[in-house]
Amino acid sequence: MIVDLPGTTTAAVNKYLVKLRHDIGAMTLGRVLTMVIVVNESESEEAIEGANDASRQHPCRIIALISGEKNGASRLDAQIRVGGDAGASEVVVLRLYGALASHGDSVLVPLLLPDSPVVAWWPKGAPLNVAESAVGQMAQRRITDAAEASDPQAEMKRRADNYQPGDTDLAWTRITLWRGLLAAALDQPPYEPVLEADVAGASDSPSADLMAAWLAQALQCPVSRTRTRPGTGVTSVRLTRPSGDTDLLRPDGAVATLSPPGQPVRRISLARRELAECLADELHRLDPDEVYARTLTQGLAMMEAPTHKLSSTQQAEPPAGPDEKSPS
Repeated sequence: MIVDLPGTTTAAVNKYLVKLRHDIGAMTLGRVLTMVIVVNESESEEAIEGANDASRQHPCRIIALISGEKNGASRLDAQIRVGGDAGASEVVVLRLYGALASHGDSVLVPLLLPDSPVVAWWPKGAPLNVAESAVGQMAQRRITDAAEASDPQAEMKRRADNYQPGDTDLAWTRITLWRGLLAAALDQPPYEPVLEADVAGASDSPSADLMAAWLAQALQCPVSRTRTRPGTGVTSVRLTRPSGDTDLLRPDGAVATLSPPGQPVRRISLARRELAECLADELHRLDPDEVYARTLTQGLAMMEAPTHKLSSTQQAEPPAGPDEKSPS
C-alpha cells in the first residue's frame, strides 16, 4: 500500500500514520528502531529496497530523506508505504524542496519512533564527519559505504581521522565471514604464531584494505597487500606459520577453498554479500564496534608503515594455494 501526500507537513504525515495504525493494526506496530536513509533521488529506490529486506529481521520505521531542488518555495512531498511495499517495516519517504532541503533534521525529528534507537545510513556521499552532521547527532549507529566513494582509500582515511564510537562502514561488514573463517582456522592445530600475512584484493576494494589492517592489528605481524584488478573484491588471504601456509582463496567471488597445512583442502560457500544482508548484520548490534574502531584507527596506520608496504617484486595477482594457479 502506497499513499502519496504532496505539499504536506510532518503533522499531517504523523496523523496519517496514526490512521494506518487504526485501520491496519499490527502492520504498523512492533518497530524496534528508526532507520534514516540520507540519499539522492537517483539512488533512493535501491536503498529503500535494501532496507526493506533488512527490516524482515529488524522491524523498523524507515525514513528516506531526499533533498531536492533548493531554489524556489519550501515544500515537503511525502509518501507512506506499508504492507507488501514495505517489507516488515513502514516506509516514510520525505522529499524536501527550497530552503527546507537544508533542514532535513528538523523535518525528521517529529517522525522518529519515541524511546527507540536511531540508525542513520548514507548509501553514497556521506558527510566528512558523519557523527557531527545534523542527522548523525541523532543516531546511535551511523553507517557509511566507502566502496561507493570515488576514491575508496581516501574515504577510509577520512573515516579513520573522524571516527566516533557508533560509526561503521559496509566495507567492514562485507568481510565478516572472511574474518570468521580465518579466526576459526587459527583456532585449530597447529597452534602456532602467524609470521606474516598477505591479502589479495581489488585495487579499489576498501574491504581488502580493512582485511589487511585487521590482520596487522590483531596478529601484530607484517602484512602485505597485493592488488588485483578493480572490481574483484577480496580474492585471497595467506597466513604463514612455521608449519606452512594457510590459504583462503576465492577466485570466482562465490566459492572459496581453505587449505590449512597438513589438512585436506575444504570448499566453502563464500558468495559476495548482498546489501540487505550487510545492513541486517549492522542492525544486530547498536553498541560501538570496538574491533572495527581498532582496525580503522590503528590497523590502517600500521599498513602505511614501511614494513607493511607492498614490495616491488609483488605482482597484481594473489598468491596461489597448493597445486592451484593464482586467479586472474
